[in-house]
This record gives sequence, structure tokens and C-alpha cells, in this order.
Amino acid sequence: MAKAEREFFDVQEVPWVPSAGSVPELEERFLARDEETGMTTSIMRFPPGSDTSPNGVQRHDCWEEVLILEGSMTDLSLNQTFSAGMYACRPPGMPHGPWRTEGGCVTFQVKHRG
Repeated sequence: MAKAEREFFDVQEVPWVPSAGSVPELEERFLARDEETGMTTSIMRFPPGSDTSPNGVQRHDCWEEVLILEGSMTDLSLNQTFSAGMYACRPPGMPHGPWRTEGGCVTFQVKHRG
């Protein structure tokens, strides 16, 4: 199975749902999902003051591409802040996070097998 074929649609119609992990305030809009593989395309929202330290350092078994659409967030392991317009392309297993954002952050994310 693959992600569903869809023509343009208003992403505002897609509901926000809690993101996986131990930080309940994080939310995602899943724009496309392959239920069989778990690969997704989503928008993630980090409200102001969010801290993903309870989730620890993240590593995925797939490629992850992230574009920051709004705001900024700080990678606490790197002590580096990333802001709107910045992009990351992470291969499987690449460590990242945990994250903290003072003013909030919105990202566009794609997870795929490569």
C-alpha cells in the first residue's frame, strides 16, 4: 500500500491530533499516511514553551525531511536554534532533539523509506 492519491485540498480541514510521544501538547495534521509502512506527511505544531525532553533524543528507522514553516526551536543536544525557512534531511538513525521552543514552531515533515 502507498499514501493515498489526493489532488489539492485545504489542509485546514484536516484535524489536529496528539503527536506520538510523551509531550501531550504536540499536535500533528496527517496530510498523507501509508498505514502499512507508517510513512507520513504531516504538519507538526509545537505550542509556545514546548519542551520535548521527556521524549529524549529521537532516531527513526526511515528518512525524515523537515521544513520549519513558522517560529523557531532549539535542539537541546546541539544547543543550536533553527528558524522558519530552515530545512533538515535526516537519514535513518540520525539523532536529533530533544527540542524546546519559546515562541512556538510549526513544521512540515515527510517520513519515507528513501
